Amino acid sequence: MPKKILIAEDEPSIALYLEFLLRNAGYEVAVTRNGNEALQMSERERPDLVVLDIMLPLLSGFEVCRRIRENEKLGHTKILMLTARGHESAMEKSLMLGANAYMTKPFSTRDLVGKIGELLLPGAA
Repeated sequence: MPKKILIAEDEPSIALYLEFLLRNAGYEVAVTRNGNEALQMSERERPDLVVLDIMLPLLSGFEVCRRIRENEKLGHTKILMLTARGHESAMEKSLMLGANAYMTKPFSTRDLVGKIGELLLPGAA
């Protein structure tokens, strides 16, 4: 059974690219374009991993990350923050809120797929 990934990305071209990339890597993929939907879909779909853009409309990726971590039913969900903000403070805040990993745009396709594979290994932090 393929692992389920939710992509929360408001930039249509990036969302489409990520969806294509991750489907080709064998994952089941759902896409949302704002923070409210990302939270609702996480609760409904229970993805194994959320690729979460920090700069989302309605609810920021930071807030979505915090709320996922506060939800007992989503404790297993891995979170990969993806953002154009390469600031150290954004990375620190992401990790402090419970993200498992952080990548900046632009990213290498190989690095992204590799990082997702690592996060989805049994026992991965």
